[in-house]
Amino acid sequence: MKIGILGTGDVGRALGVGFLTLGHDVMLGARSATNENALAWVGENGPHASAGHFADAASFGEVVVLATLGVANAQVLAAVGSESLRGKVLIDATNPLDFSGGMPPTLARSGNDSGGEDVQRLRPEARVVKCFNTVGNAFMFRPDFPGGPPDMFIAGNDDEAKATVSAIVTDFGWGVVHDLGGIEASRYLEAMCLVWVLSAARGGTWNQAFKLLRR
Repeated sequence: MKIGILGTGDVGRALGVGFLTLGHDVMLGARSATNENALAWVGENGPHASAGHFADAASFGEVVVLATLGVANAQVLAAVGSESLRGKVLIDATNPLDFSGGMPPTLARSGNDSGGEDVQRLRPEARVVKCFNTVGNAFMFRPDFPGGPPDMFIAGNDDEAKATVSAIVTDFGWGVVHDLGGIEASRYLEAMCLVWVLSAARGGTWNQAFKLLRR
């Protein structure tokens, strides 16, 4: 499968390596087709890795991942345009974090709205699924914890798209995938990111992930 990733930061590169390891072709997209991070990543990861502009990566991907700063989503999606995402699964791995007050961050969107909902409004032609936003990039692929694989939480309006993303999450080595319903559940998933940050900061380690226990 061809995967387009919008963003060349830690999250985009980590997910890209995961997809490559599983045998997919991956293009990292950036504001510039000559982005240094992207070109270095391509050089490290072989012939199935490539780089281009945001629009190139969106057109390339059968599945597209949004992995930029959450507060930059509108600008990135504007650069992509609409036709290259029409009908495609768009995995939103972002959080709308506001660092203007320092650490810990706050949510730039909260209450009766979320970054995930905004992404779906901005690109109604895409099938948006919120995923991978509740864990650090070091554990996005094949997370290894003493208690077994952690769980992933997703949200989106399209059941077929969520099934596609759930299969990807399983291939990435995660445990149970919990479907929380429509894209409006992003409000709670993005708040979970802050729970993850606060817990890590107070606990002194970022090596953590969520697992839902039932009996």
